[in-house]
Amino acid sequence: MKFITVAAFAVGMLSLSSVYAQKTDSVTLAQTAATQWLEVVDGGDYAASWDQAGSVFKGMVEKSKWLDAIQGIRSPLGAVKFRKIKSADYKKNIQGAPEGEYVTVQFETTFENKNGAIEVVTPMKDKDGTWRVTGYFVH
Repeated sequence: MKFITVAAFAVGMLSLSSVYAQKTDSVTLAQTAATQWLEVVDGGDYAASWDQAGSVFKGMVEKSKWLDAIQGIRSPLGAVKFRKIKSADYKKNIQGAPEGEYVTVQFETTFENKNGAIEVVTPMKDKDGTWRVTGYFVH
């Protein structure tokens, strides 16, 4: 009986570590997607940032409106002086968004004209399995 209990516990632990590994991999892939997308934005190629965004993002924001919005947000801030990941949270649901896999990545960022900013970038696992940005906010 003890053997069965120990075996069941071991199987349960393996299952949990598999789920944890999948979440960890998802967070890592999402962080990479967020960082690469921010590099495009940092370079001022706002049209490419829309092109590289996720299908949910593109369905909610027309390209021309994105170009106006991101220009208004980023231009006054100036160049990025420093950025590091503050946190990354994996979620299956985000209020007001379709069900899916999301990672909300917060960056501590210092811009030329703003110290202590927090950038929030939210990649979503797109239909093809690729992590793409579906949200961006600076405060």
